[in-house]
Amino acid sequence: MLKQKTLKDSFSLSGKGLHTGLNLTVTFNPAPENHGYKIQRTDLEGQPVIDAVAENVVETTRGTVLAKNNVKVSTVEHGMAALYALGIDNCLIQVNGPEFPILDGSAQYYVKEIERVGFEEQNAVKDFYIIKSKTEFRDEKTGSSIILLPDESFSLNVLVSYDSIILPNQFATLEDMGKFKDEVAASRTFVFVREIEPLLQAGLIKGGDLDNAIVIYEREMSQENFDKLADVMGVPHMDAKQLGYINHKPLVWPNECARHKLLDVIGDMALIGKPIKGRIIATRPGHTINNKFARQMRKEIRLHEIQAPTYDCNRPPIMDVNRIRELLPHRYPMQLVDKVIEIGANYIVGVKNVTANEPFFVGHFPQEPVMPGVLQIEAMAQTGGLLVLNSVDEPERYSTYFLKIDGVKFRQKVVPGDTLIFRVELLAPIRRGVSTMKGYVFVGEKVVCEAEFMAQIVKNKYN
Repeated sequence: MLKQKTLKDSFSLSGKGLHTGLNLTVTFNPAPENHGYKIQRTDLEGQPVIDAVAENVVETTRGTVLAKNNVKVSTVEHGMAALYALGIDNCLIQVNGPEFPILDGSAQYYVKEIERVGFEEQNAVKDFYIIKSKTEFRDEKTGSSIILLPDESFSLNVLVSYDSIILPNQFATLEDMGKFKDEVAASRTFVFVREIEPLLQAGLIKGGDLDNAIVIYEREMSQENFDKLADVMGVPHMDAKQLGYINHKPLVWPNECARHKLLDVIGDMALIGKPIKGRIIATRPGHTINNKFARQMRKEIRLHEIQAPTYDCNRPPIMDVNRIRELLPHRYPMQLVDKVIEIGANYIVGVKNVTANEPFFVGHFPQEPVMPGVLQIEAMAQTGGLLVLNSVDEPERYSTYFLKIDGVKFRQKVVPGDTLIFRVELLAPIRRGVSTMKGYVFVGEKVVCEAEFMAQIVKNKYN
């Protein structure tokens, strides 16, 4: 099971802000387990902290703006994308102004610094949100859409489409986050010449130039107006009849603009608060629809805070009923685990198929059979016992006895035909043969029972 990561050391990057034009410094620091991403304004009294989550996004005009209690920080998406793509879960980001420096308009300098300082594995488990069914969000006005499909890992497909002869349809894909550095990180932000004047009038892109953005000139204007715009931008006069890309550095890739949109999607999805296992298909994405989708995902996560393990009945089990019988002393009718489908250092997943022929149904509401809650707990305890026994040599020579059960909750009836999925995990390392565990019982995606256990490993006398 993958563990959470943080940075091994701090690093800083300095440069001007895209929208403010201010000289800014942003510092990325290690953070404790389950901290997530937080941004601290060190230039303000009290050094307020903003949680980097989708609900705190207040503006998406030309970048992602986070705010809390009227304290804002903007242009965070490139730094967020680098953290997320490189698997950093916990980070405190300090900035001495209202936005991150734009640098060269990409995420490559963040990536270089993260790789330079390295990462540190933490004890807490990385909490993935697994996409199990199609989720989509559409904006009928703009024609934008984001679709999320089940997948084994996080991957993206992005299609951009503009009414432009220079930048028509472009497609970009990223199948493996490990390739973010080489295939996406260096892609720069871009702007159309026709957008520059309105953005300047809105008080934005004061720090924009040809070193930190790709400028696309795709609609011919008069030479006079083109020269005026060049003066405002502080660049040499150019031929107004010559359409195309205007930048000091040539395009890194022919589809660099689409790759940058993919980068932005990753940065905005980082604000969901959990790493995702799923495939994103984004058509004409932008910060606005990205944020709306991220907010929707956070609502889904809150509704399914505890996710059921994925059960593929076609995959062979880790332990079948015969192996379980070798490890557990329980026999009919008290052996309540049919198989184990997953096991790690600190967790286990077991399965019980509930049939109409279970002996306990004879006397437990026979007209409307319901599995007794105490047997659900017993089944969960047996699964936990298998987890504990898996930590010792010669597990056949030991038994697990439960010392305490707390926090029991029953949320739904279990009836014939249900398939119970047990997930039990250690709450702390095993010490002196005593372990504490938390267990859940699922039917489908719903939690039907949960409890905490304390158990002790004891060597069998008959061995």
